[in-house]
Amino acid sequence: MQASARFKQSLLAVTLGTLATGTAVAQTPAPAAPPPPDNVVTANVGIFSEYIFRGISQTGGKPAVQGGFDWAHSSGFYAGTWASNVSWLEDFGLYSRSSVEWDFYGGYKANFGDTDFFWDVGTIYYYYPGSRNPGVVNADTWEVYGALGWKWISVKGSWAVSDNYFGIQPNGQKTDGTVYIDLTGTFPIGETGFSLVGHVGYLDVSKDGSGNAEASYTDWKAGVAYVVPEGVLKGVEFGAYYSGNNATSAFYTDLTGYDTSKDRGVVYVKKTF
Repeated sequence: MQASARFKQSLLAVTLGTLATGTAVAQTPAPAAPPPPDNVVTANVGIFSEYIFRGISQTGGKPAVQGGFDWAHSSGFYAGTWASNVSWLEDFGLYSRSSVEWDFYGGYKANFGDTDFFWDVGTIYYYYPGSRNPGVVNADTWEVYGALGWKWISVKGSWAVSDNYFGIQPNGQKTDGTVYIDLTGTFPIGETGFSLVGHVGYLDVSKDGSGNAEASYTDWKAGVAYVVPEGVLKGVEFGAYYSGNNATSAFYTDLTGYDTSKDRGVVYVKKTF
């Protein structure tokens, strides 16, 4: 009897000890996730059937290879550079050698408190290396911008502060102060990896011309994008969109007879690393 009692007491002690140990393990908090890094650097590269900027073709109907680098700090500051092949400066007879657009930008972006609403301010410089033909205005353009948004949609205003907006002078006068308003939305379709993309923009060229010399217009685009979620192609984005505008064809038709403002569809593939 005494041996049996001692056995039962030992068994009870072991059982209680095991339960106590299990309870202690269960109550131990999971390790905290490491804080996000202060500095994040990414790279991106893409192939497009055509380069469309604000509704206007930059490559005369030909494909474009594009890519860049971005830096973002946890404080909200960011900077980057991006480049693409272009042909419009040569197609319009403005430059004798110019096949690259090289952009430099930086700014600050932050949310309003703990909400999904955000604001963004910054500046961008569009640089076109090459040889200008005699009497041609410099196409390099410097803009400042500000944006407000919520999750997937934003409205952005850009103001040209350089002497001329991409070298255009519909009335032979400087076009600094030109404004572009951009409303853009990217709406994810659940967890499918697909997103619907929509955009409407309005370009108000300072000291604009009239008739065939009018440069201001409204543009739009609608499309779909898909980001591969898993596998060898994880993170690769495939997309297609259709772009249109009401620009004056005569003003935007180059010396080859190509209307850079005509409506068109674009397909692309790109990857961010």
